[in-house]
Amino acid sequence: MRAVIQRVSGASVKVDGRVTGEIQLGLLVLVGIEDSDALEDLEWLSGKIVNLRIFNDEEGVMNKSVKEMEGGILVVSQFTLHAATKKGNRPSYIKASKPEIAVPIYEQFKQQVATDLGKEIQAGIFGADMKVELLNDGPVTIIIDTKNKE
Repeated sequence: MRAVIQRVSGASVKVDGRVTGEIQLGLLVLVGIEDSDALEDLEWLSGKIVNLRIFNDEEGVMNKSVKEMEGGILVVSQFTLHAATKKGNRPSYIKASKPEIAVPIYEQFKQQVATDLGKEIQAGIFGADMKVELLNDGPVTIIIDTKNKE
């Protein structure tokens, strides 16, 4: 699994002009799934996201997690995170899972994030044409790949 995590002052996602998910202070998580992803990947990634200390404490140091801040999480599926750009100028998405594999993992991931956060999360709709708006706070943007744990 690959995720782009952005600390936000606010974020929302719309499908067909209707808001399907919206948060204020918290994290916007764009997540891409590949065929080799398994339960241990989504559990590890969820725990990492919820506990990332990327919010400022009273001293202005990034030392608090979204959970400690009682912030929200907005999860949006994004197969383009697995784009291969080595050859030519048109990205290949061959590594991204097809919906029959990705949807169950995506649904499990959302449940795991909600469990780890201790409250309901917000989300986009898998496979839909989504419009995402955000106010990146910082900006703070972190990329995590469960296959390359740096």
